[in-house]
Amino acid sequence: MNSKARGAVISMMAVVIAVLLVATGFLARVATEPATTAPAQIAPTADPSSDPRWALLAEIAEVLQTDYVEPEAAASEFLLDGAIRGIFEALNDPHSTYIDPDTFALSSSEFEGAFEGIGANVSLQDDFVVIVRPLPDTPAERAGLMAGDIILEVDGESAEGWSVEQAVLRIRGPIGTTVRLKVRHLDGVTAEYEIERDNIQVASVSTAPPGGVLRDEAGEIVEDLAYIRISSYTRTTPQELETALLAAEADGARGIILDVRSNPGGLLQETVQLVDMLLDGGEIVTQIERNGSERTATARPGMVTSLPIVIVQDAFSASGAELMAAALQENGRALIVGEPSFGKGTVNHAVRLSNGGAVYVSIARWLTPARNQIEGRGVIPDVPVTLTLEDIEAGRDVFVIRAVEVLRASLP
Repeated sequence: MNSKARGAVISMMAVVIAVLLVATGFLARVATEPATTAPAQIAPTADPSSDPRWALLAEIAEVLQTDYVEPEAAASEFLLDGAIRGIFEALNDPHSTYIDPDTFALSSSEFEGAFEGIGANVSLQDDFVVIVRPLPDTPAERAGLMAGDIILEVDGESAEGWSVEQAVLRIRGPIGTTVRLKVRHLDGVTAEYEIERDNIQVASVSTAPPGGVLRDEAGEIVEDLAYIRISSYTRTTPQELETALLAAEADGARGIILDVRSNPGGLLQETVQLVDMLLDGGEIVTQIERNGSERTATARPGMVTSLPIVIVQDAFSASGAELMAAALQENGRALIVGEPSFGKGTVNHAVRLSNGGAVYVSIARWLTPARNQIEGRGVIPDVPVTLTLEDIEAGRDVFVIRAVEVLRASLP
């Protein structure tokens, strides 16, 4: 590969990694739902309604709005945003944050397994939002949108400089309504589409391997192993996974590769339910509450499948993906191939606010069955794998290739 092409590959990797980091950073914070019972309460150190230090904030804001040389910068909405950011920065906790009303509306629907819109994954590239891929059998695909399409306008308004959140909020909408998109294809041709929104079912489990077929180190097609990818943990994931596992056994699979790369996590209850499906007993996870008390989830007898399992993870596997990997690894149910995971072992819940937004707040920590911390450490693979530029140039998915080798070696 020449130096220009090599540079393009590296630049593309940087964009992809940046997008994944943003997604993981956000989704890891919204990945868990409130515990079924409220955590023990600890009395606050001060009552904000009577503490004069809180009134001091209003006093400072009044001075700035009266005297600051740039009055626009001291507008109340900007000062309020800054005060909110400062509160969460003082916690020094990347998993606790304020979510504005529009973003909270989006995040709340992500884990339901469905949303109302046109059905396309998007990401940010330079100053425009770009179609990553239209989802199969959705209005976006049927209309003719293609991967790489740059969104130039939405309903006649320029989309230049929009964030992903802005674009998604404008493109999503109630079933039966329409949205007009002007896009530029990869060949430079512009086109306009009027697309009717629909209810988009988003599968969190897929069985199509990277490249369309599972291959080993020699490039031979692998027919005795099943590949299952879990992209997140939504309301429907346990049923989706059970269906995929039963189909794999019916097809004569001798082992299962579970791919959780770039999986940002999901709903806690569904994650625990999924792990329970793969264990015949043993601890799944221990939750340490703010007052030091502990709650442990334990697997019930019975499994959906007893086939050997190898998990594939990377540095962007976070939260629920780490909980699952650690539980199966430490119970001797699965081996892990790949990179150390993200390291998000915090339980969060959302508290809705009066403005329609929410506060995502850390309420507990997770410990693995062996009482290892996930937070800041991640889950360490049994078989480390490092992706090289040469692998990318050759189109080799070394993570999956190594998983095939490890799984075959574990078969009786």
